[in-house]
Amino acid sequence: MRLVHLADMHLGFRQYQRFTPMGINQRESDVALAFRKAIDKTIELQPDVVLFAGDVFHNVRPTNPAIIHAFKQLSRLVQMLPDATVVMIAGNHDTPRTTETGCLLKLFKPLGIVVVDSTPEVLPFKDRDLSILAVPKIDAAEVPPLRPHGKARYNVLMMHGVMEGLYPPHLGGHAREGLEVTREQLGAQNWDYVALGHYHAWREIAPNAFYSGSLEYTTTNIWGEIAEEAGLDGAAWRAAAPKSRVGKPGKGFIEWDLDTGKQTFHPIETRPVIDLPQLDARGMTAGEMDQAIRDRVDGSKLPIDDAIVRLVARDVARHVARELDHKALREYKRRALHFHLDPRRPEVIRVHGNAAPGRSASLAELVRDGLRSRPIDSEIDREELIAAGLDYLTQAEAVEQPVFADGPA
Repeated sequence: MRLVHLADMHLGFRQYQRFTPMGINQRESDVALAFRKAIDKTIELQPDVVLFAGDVFHNVRPTNPAIIHAFKQLSRLVQMLPDATVVMIAGNHDTPRTTETGCLLKLFKPLGIVVVDSTPEVLPFKDRDLSILAVPKIDAAEVPPLRPHGKARYNVLMMHGVMEGLYPPHLGGHAREGLEVTREQLGAQNWDYVALGHYHAWREIAPNAFYSGSLEYTTTNIWGEIAEEAGLDGAAWRAAAPKSRVGKPGKGFIEWDLDTGKQTFHPIETRPVIDLPQLDARGMTAGEMDQAIRDRVDGSKLPIDDAIVRLVARDVARHVARELDHKALREYKRRALHFHLDPRRPEVIRVHGNAAPGRSASLAELVRDGLRSRPIDSEIDREELIAAGLDYLTQAEAVEQPVFADGPA
């Protein structure tokens, strides 16, 4: 018996100020297209079971186009796979903050999709000799015993949450929101398969337990996603779990054979995301830096046209940033869906009295520290407020000309 494991679709996600001819945000359209491609491939595979491991939508109340697109694609899936068992759980992005606000995923129940949106449920499918423990986004205190129930031949755990130690320590509560479990709690050896959601890069937790990753780049730090997919940020995880594989480039979903334990990762083609080689601009003139930028753009393995592109330039003097060829930068921005030159000033060292030298705080650090110290209403989630503030800052930086504050507009 074969299953397909998808997660973190984030329909309705928006980013950058580019729109399709129909007036839809281009990134929202990209995310919708990736979902359609995943449904196409799933129908082609003809699996017995289809699992959606949370975060179907990016917001609790998504846009109408996102809702309509989800309903159409899921309707098509059910119609083309009439004998398949389809199960969906809610992720943290699908889960309302208050009980008065219902979870939108219930909309899909009339299609014949089994939806688990608030409390863990054991789902027996006797015709398939299958039992699924479905654990949506919940608080750690609500975690049930993660063990198979009954005597089914196939036992599957589907859960939206974070494995302990998966995220690096510097990431705050927003990334870790919801359930966090240890390897011992997970007990992967007790299951035929464990389908996990919430983490946006493919990741092996155990030989039979995986994050399938998201279907598109839908975080505020897509550059971190690329590093995770390449395994560049997985050193701590490898140290804790040396037998686990870290990183699989690109987006897609997992097909798993419950009889043989064979995994197949099916990639989904997405808009190119290009992080150009970093530029060390120490001692460069504006002309030399212009040429270095041009060399990196022209030497890119993938063309920047219609791509999402970043170039980090370190140790850029203020006067050099002002004198850059902004006409050329505007041309790169025209060619790409989004081109972000990220110039970083030389590190400033200050000595205050007898204290140790320190680095001047970045704007993001100032925003974060300010929000942490600011008095707020007790009903407001401070970590969520901080994450939203940093998200707005990222979006603002993406719109503005990527030069220093006193540079030309």
